[in-house]
Parts: sequence; structure tokens; C-alpha cells
Amino acid sequence: MTTERTPEEQAQIDMAKRLKKKEVVDQRIAAATEERGVTILLTGNGKGKSSSAFGTMARAIGHGQKSTVVQFIKGRKATGEQLFFGSHPQVSFHVMGHGFTWETRNPELEQEAANQAWTVAKEALSDANVDFVLLDEITYMYKYGYLDVAELLTALANRPAHQNVMMTGRTAPRELLDSVDTHSKISNERHAFAAGVKAQQGIEW
Repeated sequence: MTTERTPEEQAQIDMAKRLKKKEVVDQRIAAATEERGVTILLTGNGKGKSSSAFGTMARAIGHGQKSTVVQFIKGRKATGEQLFFGSHPQVSFHVMGHGFTWETRNPELEQEAANQAWTVAKEALSDANVDFVLLDEITYMYKYGYLDVAELLTALANRPAHQNVMMTGRTAPRELLDSVDTHSKISNERHAFAAGVKAQQGIEW
């Protein structure tokens, strides 16, 4: 026969569980003594990869960190993040001038644009004055064969020790997936567009 607990007894049990969990978390925090920049990769079919990356960059800027953005896909119009961060004194913002878009495919222009964007990215990844680098939608360059992932891995490995790097894109080469410190995959459970809701300013761009 099971004896029902009083509210006070249940409260004590719950408190003991919370304290035990806190002890485990505290032990992990104490064990994490290495101080260095990290690489973060956001993939998946869900909405929010770039939004999350720009949100993280806003956090870095809030702490006075100098940031560089390289967007590897050019949209039809200026995005809200470009309009907001593009003139920020702590941000160097670069959008692929021509080439890869979602509307047209011109391999020669795309290759040239990818090379130009990667040149800017390499400079940022070697600049000790840059604290945070966002390579937005870079993984598409490897999907379509415009860039060599080995060059990216080398640049990441040789970057300034304090520098944090975030990268986005739906899919990524296995070599990149295996090399990053943090990898989050955003799934698509539901999207308004599938229900016929038009893409809108401030949400999609």
C-alpha cells in the first residue's frame, strides 16, 4: 500500500532533487577551466539559424566585442540585420556582392563571389582584433562545390585563440560537423509559409 506524501514531504523531496542537480551542474562548471574561443555550427531545415547567430552576435557586441559578418548568399533585398548591424561601429558587415542567390544560378558569378567572400572571411579569421566572426550560410558553398572545406578547417584551427566563430546553413560537410565545438540542429515542426502565410519583413528578412 502506497502512503501519500504530505505537501511538506513532497516539497522536501523536490528540494533534494534540485540540490542534487545543482551539485552536478556546479561540478561541471568547476571542471570547465579552459579559456578559448569556440566554433559553433547551426544546421537543419528549421527557421532560426541566422536569427540565432545574429542574436549571439548582439550579445557579443553588448560586451564590447568587435564582430565581422560575411553573408555568403545575397537576398533580393536588404535584410533587417544588415540594416541594423551594417552601420554599427563595432561591426564589419559584408554581403556577397553578386553571384549566389536563391533566384538565379550563374556558376561563374557564383564562383567569383564565393572566392571574394572567402577572402574577406579569411582575413577576419586571422585578425586578432576581431572577437566574433559570423559566416552566415557558408555551408552552401561546400554543398555546391564553390569552396574547399579543408581551407575553412585550417583557418579555424589557426585563428586567434580568443575568437568565437558561428557558421550557418542547412547541411554541412562531415569534416566540419566533426570539427566544431558546438553543433545545434534546428528542426522544422511547422512553418507559416506552408499554411499560405506570405513571407514578411521583420520575420523572414
